[in-house]
Amino acid sequence: MSGRGYGDRPAGYGFPASLWRALARHRPPGTDAAARGWRSPLRGPWLTSVYGVVLLVALPVVFLTGLLDHLAYGPQFGQAFPRDVGWLRLPPLDWPTHPSWLFRFTQGLHVTLGIMLVPVVLAKLWSVIPKLFDWPPARSPAQVLERLSLLLLVGGILFEIATGLLNVQYAYLFGFDFYTAHYFGAWVFTAALVAHVSLKLRRMLSALRARPAAAEARTGTATTVPEPPDPDGLVAARPGPPTVSRRGAVTLVGGGALLLGALTVGQSLDGPLRRTALLLPRGQDPGSGPNGFPVNRTAAAAGISASDTGPGWRLGLRGGGREVTVDRPALLAMAQHTARLPIACVEGWSTRQTWTGVRLRDLAALVGVTDPVSAQVRSLERAGLFNQATLQANQVLDADSLLALRVNGADLSADHGYPARVIVPALPGVHCTKWVATIDFRSDG
Repeated sequence: MSGRGYGDRPAGYGFPASLWRALARHRPPGTDAAARGWRSPLRGPWLTSVYGVVLLVALPVVFLTGLLDHLAYGPQFGQAFPRDVGWLRLPPLDWPTHPSWLFRFTQGLHVTLGIMLVPVVLAKLWSVIPKLFDWPPARSPAQVLERLSLLLLVGGILFEIATGLLNVQYAYLFGFDFYTAHYFGAWVFTAALVAHVSLKLRRMLSALRARPAAAEARTGTATTVPEPPDPDGLVAARPGPPTVSRRGAVTLVGGGALLLGALTVGQSLDGPLRRTALLLPRGQDPGSGPNGFPVNRTAAAAGISASDTGPGWRLGLRGGGREVTVDRPALLAMAQHTARLPIACVEGWSTRQTWTGVRLRDLAALVGVTDPVSAQVRSLERAGLFNQATLQANQVLDADSLLALRVNGADLSADHGYPARVIVPALPGVHCTKWVATIDFRSDG
């Protein structure tokens, strides 16, 4: 630790001296031995600051892409989760349809970068773990506030990582709504991060300037020595011999992050790299042929039977006080449009396929709605959070927004939404409704 006696009370600290001495005399059992056990000569302000800089750059990207993904779900229609976020509600935004890969990029980056940061977060916690055994735990009211912000910071990042990883694996073991917890958890963590950075940024920059990175990169294990004692007590009071250099520690953590990235990024790409996405088992065996790409919810899981989608299926179109019913042969007889568009899932996987069907704006014209402000799409699926979706005006009118009937030159399979599904550029996959039953085109708010 810092080498300071536990009974010392530095000048300027706000607690009464009697309280300080009482706390120092009643140190919890075992914490002395635990504090002495952290003897790595690598720990110190420089290594902690290196990991901190990486997180300071990357974590805001994860947070901002998460907010963008929330906006992509259309919170103005009450279909983003959680629905009620109070004063944390984001400003309204018409999610764009171009570039068509926008949601694929933001969601893929959010999940992949979040997973890659796991080794960095763990290394950062390792570098400051002796602070857990500081006694007294706070030496002034200001330090009490600092410790509370750290509690929210550490607890927040571990909570976000744990729930995010479980969501990617479809393992909802936590017993509460993922979307609500993850959204509010992200705001709590971000507030704690801002508070922590405001308190520590100057010290972090000083630590980085004190030990040039180029010099550390040339320092091997044999010449690695502890840093000078620091005010935060990160440097061990009795450091042991080094078993790895700081250069080696940073390389190990960076290599772990790159490995996790290599095992994850294939989920957001088509081609051979998809086989390397070992951390996402649900997307590994989609079958073969034109419909051989990932599916999140099968027809059986949605309760869709052959009788629902057979020759008796009809699509109901409503709008402008009119209602039109069409069957699949009638849809196939209409002007067909083909577009190569991605479909992306909130759990991180995405794929780009070639879709063929009728433009949504042509279907709106069938009921006399030439300038729709929105469209509500309902599925044959009778229950579930996502058995309907509301599309914005630009999503309905985009030339590549389709009621898809075929994919890659073949009829849609049952699992991919036969007899018809919606596919819209840059729209989250869960809102590209499958097994469409009705579309209600609205010409007013």
